[in-house]
Amino acid sequence: MKLSWLLVVLLLAGCGVEPSGPDAGGEAPTGLAPGVTLYFVDAQRHLQPDLRKSGSLGTIAEATSLLLTGPGDSDLHTEIASTTRATVGVTTEPGVIRLLVPLTVHDFTPLGIDQLVCTALGVHVQSGGSRATKVRVRFTLPTPESDRLRTCPLIT
Repeated sequence: MKLSWLLVVLLLAGCGVEPSGPDAGGEAPTGLAPGVTLYFVDAQRHLQPDLRKSGSLGTIAEATSLLLTGPGDSDLHTEIASTTRATVGVTTEPGVIRLLVPLTVHDFTPLGIDQLVCTALGVHVQSGGSRATKVRVRFTLPTPESDRLRTCPLIT
């Protein structure tokens, strides 16, 4: 009898934990995506995002390498010379993404460089990285352009 009485008292008393509202969780999760966004150029010479439905966001190296393969069946075009070597090397350090492209600076127009930078930063930001990160593009024949820290005019 004492045991059942003790059980009733414990059930009525509860454990002292009171219900609370939801906790503030900060910003929404990132990195989940139906594909990767590449940046190409429209007929008015403006950068335009182009979603490639790959089923996942992927890495910066994968996205920038895919960018070098061209716009595919799109009304958009690229300002980057075509290449059969589409592998882009990527290294990161705090605040800087370094891209090593298999082309020279002469294979890019200024918009072509922006395509590359925006694609890299787009993946970086969507993966949870800082929008303040800069990109340094290293070309196969280094020039002063290789030392410049860049941002994307569409990602602020």
